[in-house]
Amino acid sequence: MEKKSFVYALDESDLSILRLLQQNAHYTNKEIAASLGLTVTPVYERIKRLESQGYIKKYVALLDKNMIGKPLTAFCHVSLRHHTKENVEKFETESKQLEEVQECYHVAGVFDFLLKVSVSSMNDYHSFIRDKLSTIENIGNINSSFVLNEIKYSLAYEI
Repeated sequence: MEKKSFVYALDESDLSILRLLQQNAHYTNKEIAASLGLTVTPVYERIKRLESQGYIKKYVALLDKNMIGKPLTAFCHVSLRHHTKENVEKFETESKQLEEVQECYHVAGVFDFLLKVSVSSMNDYHSFIRDKLSTIENIGNINSSFVLNEIKYSLAYEI
């Protein structure tokens, strides 16, 4: 990701635009302008600036995991055997290639990495662990936690 030479300070209008887009990225500039009591052109220019400055990374559609056949969510706690820069980078690179992994974090604590994995069934999860994740060199331990019920799910930040 390229570094921006200058980042504008966000004012209340910028924050309001970001809040609205977090609620629904499908809002049009006209709808946002009407909601904020602004005209369309300044809203368009603000959104373009927020995008170019990196505040808005991308726009996505959030899918229903059950409807697309991925009802099982697991969190994998992965520990490496040897903690060298090369081993950490190798795990990061290889875990990015696993399509079942939705999120991967290098964390401090009892384990080294936390992975969020979405699959169709326990059999698919077993295959994922056996045939994919465990084939990455230098893994010392894998512990799994399975989601029983999703209590809160949000991608929006409080701003």
